[in-house]
Amino acid sequence: MSEDQTPKPPPETEPEGAQLETEIQEAEEEAPAKIDPIRRVTRIVLIVCAVIFVWYLFADRLTPYTDQARVKGLVVPIVPRVSGYLTQVNVRLHSIVEQDEQIFVIDQRPFDLEVRSAEANLDNAAQQVGALTATVKSAVGRVGVAKAQLDRAQRNYNRTQAILEKNPGALSQADRDRTETSLAQAVERLSSAEADLDKAKEQLGITGPENPQLRAAVAALEQAQLDLAFTTLHAPTHGVIESFNIDVGHYAVSGQPLATFVSTTDVWIQADMRENNISRVETGDPVEFVLDVAPGRVFRGNVRSIGYGVGTGGSTNRGELPTVQSSQGWLRDPQRFPVIIGFDRGTASGLLRAGGQAEVIIYTGRNPILNLIGKLHLRVRSLLSYVR
Repeated sequence: MSEDQTPKPPPETEPEGAQLETEIQEAEEEAPAKIDPIRRVTRIVLIVCAVIFVWYLFADRLTPYTDQARVKGLVVPIVPRVSGYLTQVNVRLHSIVEQDEQIFVIDQRPFDLEVRSAEANLDNAAQQVGALTATVKSAVGRVGVAKAQLDRAQRNYNRTQAILEKNPGALSQADRDRTETSLAQAVERLSSAEADLDKAKEQLGITGPENPQLRAAVAALEQAQLDLAFTTLHAPTHGVIESFNIDVGHYAVSGQPLATFVSTTDVWIQADMRENNISRVETGDPVEFVLDVAPGRVFRGNVRSIGYGVGTGGSTNRGELPTVQSSQGWLRDPQRFPVIIGFDRGTASGLLRAGGQAEVIIYTGRNPILNLIGKLHLRVRSLLSYVR
């Protein structure tokens, strides 16, 4: 075999693993660079958080929202002003009553007797005043008689003195003593009659309707009539009866409530807003709110008033040192102030119950984007009331 025909060794080949890595590297160089999905998600989350934070900063002042709001109303205890057994109970628990509607009646018989007794005392006082008036008239008559007697005794004494001046022996000593004694007695009788007249006038007092005895008797009669009227308890306004568990025969004690009356004449919502929420809130700002009792419904109102102070539990009494309450947490708890929300009660008729929960958002101005977001947020919250 010639040298040209000598077989050549096969060309050196790369290992299969190294060749695969080379192909992968070439493919990566040719393919466009891909973004790590974890980084992408992280960026999206950060952007969303930043947007929410910025929205929160502006919305917290321009469209403040709170879910710490409750329906408030006037709660009046039904308290009797006289004591006695109940003879009529015209309501039941949760009864709806109208203004001046009769609710309870206390046994009226003892109070009717007091009225009749006071009327008799008034008649008696009038009779006593009449008798005292007659006594005064009689005393006046006695004074007149005493004056007449004094005048006659004085004239007799004067005649006696005139005779004695002309003729000292014309009258005996007994005659002279008799005239002097008569004059002295007449003076004393007049003084006594005048004293009796003064005493009778003092006992009588002022005549007519201003007489003290008559006024006292009239006042006693009026008090008895007033107590009789107090035996009937009426509804102060339109409202509902609460906290009621009594019946006929219950002894009503003056000053102790028989039931609770919830008035429906004035109902409002108290929204407890954080202190930095109310920096731009003004009276009359439009409000939207939702009630837990009415899921999916949105009601409208306006700001009626804003609280100017709240209790902090650190009041100082005279003679004591002030108590300073320190915050226990890392962040200070925000102070809340009540914002009173008024609304047309006709739009939420039958849904307003004192103590019911609500959610409130206030629109402080023309902020179309924030107002739109706030409206959407509140409507979503209203729908969530279905699953609470």
